[in-house]
Amino acid sequence: METDVMKRMLRPNDYHRLLEIRAAQEVTDDHKMILEGRAVVFDEETVLFKWDDVEYKEIIKRGSFDETDFTNAFLKYNHSDTVMPMARFKNGTLQIEIRDDGVWVRAELADTTASKDLYILVKRGDIDKMSFSFTIREESYDQVTHTWTVLKVDRLYDVAAVNVPAYESTELYARRYGDVEARRKEVEATLLKQQLEQKKTEARMWINAAK
Repeated sequence: METDVMKRMLRPNDYHRLLEIRAAQEVTDDHKMILEGRAVVFDEETVLFKWDDVEYKEIIKRGSFDETDFTNAFLKYNHSDTVMPMARFKNGTLQIEIRDDGVWVRAELADTTASKDLYILVKRGDIDKMSFSFTIREESYDQVTHTWTVLKVDRLYDVAAVNVPAYESTELYARRYGDVEARRKEVEATLLKQQLEQKKTEARMWINAAK
């Protein structure tokens, strides 16, 4: 049965942690612009953020992408819809490979000004990070260790080359912060209820002692 916490986790868009992207080392005969990198790491605990001295973590399980729909996945810059996509899974210019250690991508960039600019910046090392946007089908939350475990990813929307400042200003952890805030309110409500019950018990004891 789905818990309230699980329901809150099922959101349409979810931006994830930073990983490396690089220009391919080999030089093709037709001088294609190739970017490649690992978009997802499996079975590694990652600290997403710290709140009230508590670390909130996440693990993406191996097998979570086995049934994922990649059909309309694109390569983008900073997940932006204002810049034209530079590669697409559907036409084969974006290749996605699931390996034992994670999800790897290889993109043949379109011959556009935006693609050329991105390729140059990646090749120079000005941009060396990537992330992805996806839909979660199933995941769990451990209230003791404060860890989310992603079990099934439903649909991959895009992988994106990102520069850290722009990425940090996006809603990177919006879903997680929302979940944590909801959990905090639940805990506060439970504590308040316990305090009220304790006061009632103390009042009853005081009344009985006064008789």
